[in-house]
Amino acid sequence: MTEEQKFAAYVRANIESAGNDRDFLGLSNIWVRESIHHRYAQNFTWLGRPIIQVPQDTYAIQELIWSCRPDLVIETGIAHGGSLVMSASMLAMLDYCDAVQTGQVLDPKSSRRKVVGVDIDIRAHNRAALDAHPMRHKIELIQGSSVAEDVFAQVLKHTEGHERIMIFLDSNHTHAHVLAELELYAPLTTKGCYCVVWDTGVEDLPAAMCGDRPWGKGDNPKTAVWAYMKALDEEGRKASDGAPLKFEIDKVIEHKLAITASPDGFLKRI
Repeated sequence: MTEEQKFAAYVRANIESAGNDRDFLGLSNIWVRESIHHRYAQNFTWLGRPIIQVPQDTYAIQELIWSCRPDLVIETGIAHGGSLVMSASMLAMLDYCDAVQTGQVLDPKSSRRKVVGVDIDIRAHNRAALDAHPMRHKIELIQGSSVAEDVFAQVLKHTEGHERIMIFLDSNHTHAHVLAELELYAPLTTKGCYCVVWDTGVEDLPAAMCGDRPWGKGDNPKTAVWAYMKALDEEGRKASDGAPLKFEIDKVIEHKLAITASPDGFLKRI
């Protein structure tokens, strides 16, 4: 066993230990709950744009993109655009590493790697900030409901010619909307890549914490994930590539992070 393999085994043991420690996970859940009172997740930026994620989840994005090496990331929900910029910057890093390894001259604007962002309302100031951002050449913006037929048709058009696709779902958090998104977007996920459903932790919050939102306990992204996974098990569906459509909830990532907004939300296509 190499030193790298030894350290990887050591890390796996750390994660397994954390995942088996109910007190530690419970403490993490309490921390997440209390952090919401301070709007903690809104305090961070990525390359200058607000990302609205807890930092641990941004680490997950970085690790997933690096390990899965997608050439297309599709994101529903844009807000200030920080998540789009993060995905775009990671794809740009993949481009750079590929160029170094092959000895080719890097032409950033010719890369096939792109991010497609969908939002029902791309506000003018956010669009202007994204238009001025250095990562803009890797970002495609689509305005409209992520589950509307014409909008999804535009998304499908952008998938043409791409071999590895990853999905991030972070728009309307009601059960019905997220389930509809999963029905449309999850089948686009490439085998070995992820469809990540953000903010599944709503299910674990006290009901009163979502009193001003159309979603809450029993009606949220996690309940949609559970319903979708049950349907896959019962119906034997096919992916867009014709292969069996199967996902597993990656608890290793969740236990590694310990603090995450998305328990049961990291869906890996297998």
